Amino acid sequence: MNSQRPDNHAETAIIEGRTLLVKAAVFAGPNLIKIYNIEIPNPKKDQVRIKLQGCGICASNLPVWQGRDWFKYPLEPGYPGHEGWGVIDEVGENVSRLKKGDRVTFLSDHSYAQYENVNADAVVKLPDALNQYPFLGEPFACAMNILKRSELLTGQTIAIIGIGFLGAMLTSLAADAGCRVIAVSRRPFALELAKNKGAAHIILMDNKYDIIKKVKELTNSLGCDRVIEAVGHQDSIELAGELMAVKGKLIIAGYHQDGIRKINMQVWNWKGIDVINAHERDMAVYLDGIRTAISAIENGTFWPFDLLTNSYSIEELPKAFDDLQKRPKGFLKAYLKF
Repeated sequence: MNSQRPDNHAETAIIEGRTLLVKAAVFAGPNLIKIYNIEIPNPKKDQVRIKLQGCGICASNLPVWQGRDWFKYPLEPGYPGHEGWGVIDEVGENVSRLKKGDRVTFLSDHSYAQYENVNADAVVKLPDALNQYPFLGEPFACAMNILKRSELLTGQTIAIIGIGFLGAMLTSLAADAGCRVIAVSRRPFALELAKNKGAAHIILMDNKYDIIKKVKELTNSLGCDRVIEAVGHQDSIELAGELMAVKGKLIIAGYHQDGIRKINMQVWNWKGIDVINAHERDMAVYLDGIRTAISAIENGTFWPFDLLTNSYSIEELPKAFDDLQKRPKGFLKAYLKF
């Protein structure tokens, strides 16, 4: 763990010998974040030091903010921020592919901080054409990898349950792939956004049976070729099974972080569906997803930047998590901006 200095008045990175004193967020307890000065040394062999420009705030971090019995507070400085991007500030020994001044995105989990040392093999250089845009490499990669696992075909009917940041990106990607997208969400704002991103039909997620009825009407009672569940709740996984066509694919993209789920195996068995857990754990797959996202953005088939709706300073991180829980109107994706 990086050495920690409890100084809530830390302002900027200060060079002190061979280390930097920088601001980092520390989750000190449930609903409690403190800003400390921590020491960041020069990068070790095979590492680069990155001056962060920003970090996305992921809904999967909500349990850390809310508190769970199994978390031991305080957590390490910067943890669990994992959607960072920035500029390489220093290069460690044995690193030749990257250099100081390169703008990069990367895979790591201590990015709620001004600086971070990262293994060079977890870093992807960004093209100059994207220099002005916040580049949340990890979630962009998630969208690309889910798209790949979904095996979408032109003309298929795709239901996407949950139009948050991920669901909105997937709506855009599925529509671009030539699919007829049915977007299902609890928020009217999100449904209008899905429509703008190419959804052919939008359905408010209120009464489960009304949703099933509407989807049957839209599909001649056949159901959907693919259902992407992007919420992570019990009711959404139940609904997903009901909307499936026979021999369809159910793609679980929502982060189910609160334990056991109950499913209707009679429905799943009778329909003979394939169930795909689209969460990746292989770093190489993630990095490939980032590169795929970069290519898609450069060729104009993917544009996620208009979905980044709320930015915060590191001192405002508690407000960011409060907004992430409450999801006020217009809120879709939050990120730190250094």
